[in-house]
Amino acid sequence: MIDLSYRYPTSKEDVLRQVNINIEKGCVYALIGTNGSGKTTLCNVMRGFIPHFYNGDLRGKVLVEGKDIREWALGDLAQKIGFVFENPFTQISGVKDTVFEEVAFGLENLGVEVREIKQKVKHTLQLLGIEELQDHKPQELSGGQKQRVAIASILAMEPDILVIDEPTSQLDPLGTEAVFKIIELMKKRGMTIILVEHKMELIAEYADYVFLMQDGRIVMQGDAATVFSDKRVLQFGVTLPQYALLGIEMNEKGMLLPRIPITEREAVTTIRNWLEGEGP
Repeated sequence: MIDLSYRYPTSKEDVLRQVNINIEKGCVYALIGTNGSGKTTLCNVMRGFIPHFYNGDLRGKVLVEGKDIREWALGDLAQKIGFVFENPFTQISGVKDTVFEEVAFGLENLGVEVREIKQKVKHTLQLLGIEELQDHKPQELSGGQKQRVAIASILAMEPDILVIDEPTSQLDPLGTEAVFKIIELMKKRGMTIILVEHKMELIAEYADYVFLMQDGRIVMQGDAATVFSDKRVLQFGVTLPQYALLGIEMNEKGMLLPRIPITEREAVTTIRNWLEGEGP
């Protein structure tokens, strides 16, 4: 994206302001920021809903494989970029009787041959460890199960990029853990993932690179370790992982650590080494 700005038809002000980001293949990117900072709108640009579905004033460039997003057909983009909604209840189609059929729905719309559909769906269900759900009714699943089925229906179409907008906001801890196991699996398989999430400990664990948004702008960006060890993040209304907050507090009290930990594993190792005398 180059100097990207966008204004909704009913808005008097831009909701995205001169956004410049570069997405590289095989990395996990996190979009963080307070509500209303522009994260979901930016996701809608990435998946082509802006400008193909929403009208408004879009300025700047959005290039997908070197071609501007305005030149892509929305159906072609759907095969390149998959999108998982915040609410799994809205992503389930409601027209299929089984999970197997639900996961196959997108492939059917793409006109994939029946034998290939069956192979892709079976493989995806096995990959995500939800094959035992294949004969269940989608509407009778739990929220966590529905979210995994929603992700499966997108992954079955084998997109190059997966955009996930707050996938755990309505899930309990078990459902959240299951979704992030899928994200970890996709990361290991080299998929490019763009994740909107408010749970900073999970972002610190899984994200390679972080974009912090405020008022439609990218106000901070960098690898996860760099962003989450910077106390300035707090100025933008966003919290830091609890382990980073602990490290920052220790440094401020004179217990200087060699680096600020951002995950539980890093915190245990860093503080243990400090206590054993490897630190000051």
